[in-house]
Amino acid sequence: MESSQNYNSELKGKIALVTGGTKGIGKGIADRLAQAGAKVIVTARNHPGDVDLQHHFIAADLTVASETARVIGKINEKFGTIDILINNMGGSTSPSGGFGALTDLHWENDIQLNLLAPVRMDRAVLPQMIKAQNGVIIHISSISGISPLYESLGAYAVAKAALINYSKSLSKEVTPKGVRVLTVSPGMVKTDTMEAFLGSLAESANTSVEAITQNLMNSLGGIPMGRMATPEDVAELVGYLVSPRASYLSGANYVIDGGTIPTI
Repeated sequence: MESSQNYNSELKGKIALVTGGTKGIGKGIADRLAQAGAKVIVTARNHPGDVDLQHHFIAADLTVASETARVIGKINEKFGTIDILINNMGGSTSPSGGFGALTDLHWENDIQLNLLAPVRMDRAVLPQMIKAQNGVIIHISSISGISPLYESLGAYAVAKAALINYSKSLSKEVTPKGVRVLTVSPGMVKTDTMEAFLGSLAESANTSVEAITQNLMNSLGGIPMGRMATPEDVAELVGYLVSPRASYLSGANYVIDGGTIPTI
């Protein structure tokens, strides 16, 4: 006999913040948490005018240290304390071409965006979670942090690897205080950002997007699942991890890559 579960109210009463939550993986996660009953706040540098956001939006550049305190202050004033923090914001503007193509500025920008911004956000939110002896923090990393592609994502990969290590370290410190900390590392995900990235690589290599996509998949060792993930695939994993059903999980890095990484 088939049985179905209804998780549409398991996060009712929870306040969730999703950084970089207006598109791609972040929007997928924000929508999934809202579906489970959470009140969701999203941040990004700018409001995407062509997207009908169903969540409260705060414009912020979280690579600027002072912006973190402003965002958290606004949320605490309007909604209360944060129960769930999804550090999803990330990316890279560094050029392809390997180590020699990267300047100090490229390194600094990627580390600021992918590592230091989440660290500052955690620092701002953790005191209220520890006081409540309850909370969940998810860091969205990447399989690049485990299996880097030096040709195009060198500094990004290093920053994501650092994020994974930092997340584990933080979990050891705050899990005994009631706060769960986890990492999710997606592989290739079909988003507008990914499509723009593939287009840029194709232009640089003077080839087609289809060819560069296949080359990138091959360089990762292939995707046994036969396709890129969707934002909803990643969001479903995150939705589980922040829920009471995952109450014994902390400190782990969950790879969601369709079987790409060839090691266990």
